[in-house]
Amino acid sequence: MSVKTIIAIIIAVLITIVIMQNNDEVPFTILFTKTYASKLIVLAGIAVAAFTLGVIVGRPKKVKYDIEQFHDSQYQKEKPDTLSDEDRDYIS
Repeated sequence: MSVKTIIAIIIAVLITIVIMQNNDEVPFTILFTKTYASKLIVLAGIAVAAFTLGVIVGRPKKVKYDIEQFHDSQYQKEKPDTLSDEDRDYIS
């Protein structure tokens, strides 16, 4: 198991413990309205929303940066001699 997997399991267990310990019904004020809901449902909803947001933000971009194509566009490939005259004088 990798370290990342172990940390994910530990976090999942801790979230489950916290959610299961807070299952009583309490009043919540949501946009000027007072509603009664179980803390278990509210905490589980927040955990799912946070996970979903983390997946959306942390996913890799679909377009990969091609460094070789960038280099080829900046420097002509058919020109084998890329040293300037000043560089040649310095080397000689």
